Amino acid sequence: MRHLRLSIIIPVYNEERTIAQILDKIRGVKLIQNIEKEVIIVNDQSKDNSERIIKDYILRHPEFSIQYYSLPVNSGKGAAVHVGISHVTGDFMLIQDADLEYDPYEYNVLLMPLVENIADVVYGSRFIGGNPHRILFFWHTIGNKLLTFVANMCANLNLTDMCTGYKVFKTSLVQQFILKEKRFGFDPEITLKVAKIKYVRIYEVGISYYGRTYKEGKTINWKDGVRTIYCILKYGMLKRRTTLPEPGLAVRSKVGVIV
Repeated sequence: MRHLRLSIIIPVYNEERTIAQILDKIRGVKLIQNIEKEVIIVNDQSKDNSERIIKDYILRHPEFSIQYYSLPVNSGKGAAVHVGISHVTGDFMLIQDADLEYDPYEYNVLLMPLVENIADVVYGSRFIGGNPHRILFFWHTIGNKLLTFVANMCANLNLTDMCTGYKVFKTSLVQQFILKEKRFGFDPEITLKVAKIKYVRIYEVGISYYGRTYKEGKTINWKDGVRTIYCILKYGMLKRRTTLPEPGLAVRSKVGVIV
């Protein structure tokens, strides 16, 4: 009997301090129903020692399924995710930031609605449930709620956290799309495109959040918020799709990779 597989895409940019730790956490997670793990790391031209650390980790753990790719030029998180999606072979796919803000030990909470076949997409919300949530920036919270509100308005949803880093999809759902946004516009693009699929089942579960300060490496700023608003409005005007996608359709990416 074939086991289900979870493909974990990790976009990396200057994460030498945490990339090995996040890989250790992923390797240590025992998934429900013996779901297999496939890790796909895409390096967005890091300027630190991330690449050396990743390659060393792969050599030290040959039993751990890791694919590694490097973008030829720095192109943004969304571009790295596009490349990861094009190499996914799992039944489900998840995007994992390399900065320890999100905890891989919560994968099973995210996977449960998918495994029970009550959901096609699961978002991990930082604003529901009783899990630990680091207290940080007031205006970031207001900005997040504003972006989520506008996305909900355009997509007729009631999400609490559109910008969450933890989104899990049935792979066949995502691989039908031609994804365009190469930076932080990825979140609204994928959210609005998925929401346009008729009868799609979207769930939220509460997750923990161990956010970083700017001193600790956080990079998002107000310009990213403006771009996100633009993308919400842009993709919110798309026509609704009539059916769920057929499985096995490949995603197309304009970004080249170097193995």
